[in-house]
Amino acid sequence: MQKLGDFKLPQFFNYPPYFTLQPVRDTREKQVQLWKELILDYCRTQKIFVIGLEEEFPLFSNHLIERSLSNEAREAFLSVLVSEGRAEWLDRGHRKCLILWHRIQDWADILLHFVRDNGFEDSVMTVEEIRTGVESRGTELHGIDRTILMRALKLLEHKGKLAIFKGTSADDEGVKFSV
Repeated sequence: MQKLGDFKLPQFFNYPPYFTLQPVRDTREKQVQLWKELILDYCRTQKIFVIGLEEEFPLFSNHLIERSLSNEAREAFLSVLVSEGRAEWLDRGHRKCLILWHRIQDWADILLHFVRDNGFEDSVMTVEEIRTGVESRGTELHGIDRTILMRALKLLEHKGKLAIFKGTSADDEGVKFSV
C-alpha cells in the first residue's frame, strides 16, 4: 500500500484513469465519490484547511504512475464538495477552497464538548487559546483554521451558548462560555 507520509493511500490512487475526468456518467460518479472521500480524509488527518488549485497539493499527482489531475478535474472534485456543504470557495475565481471535513455545526458541537470536558463552562478564553493553547493540544480544535473557528463560535453565540468579545487585535478576541 502506497503512503503519503503517514497517510495510507487507497488502491485507486495507482490506477491512471482516476487521474482523468471520466466521460461515462456512472464511472464519473464513482470517481467523484472516491476523490471526495480521499480529499476529506487526507485533509482531516493532515489538518489541512485550504487547498489552492494552482498550488502543489500532494493528492493531485502520483509520481509513481506519472499522473496528475488537471485543473478542470481538481475544480470539479472540489466543486462537488462545495455543493454538498463540505467545502467553500474562498474567492470568486475558484482558486482557493476552504475544506470542511466537519461542517460548521459539527465544529460547534466539538467546541461545546471541549468546553464541557475541560470544565470551561462560565469561563473566558481567547480565540487563540482555543486554537493553539495548551488546553486544546491533542484535540481536533488544536490548529483549527481561524475562519472555521470564528464561524462555529458565531453559530454558538447566536444560540446563546457564548459571547464573543472584541479586543484591540485579533489575538485579543475573547469568548465567554455560558454552557
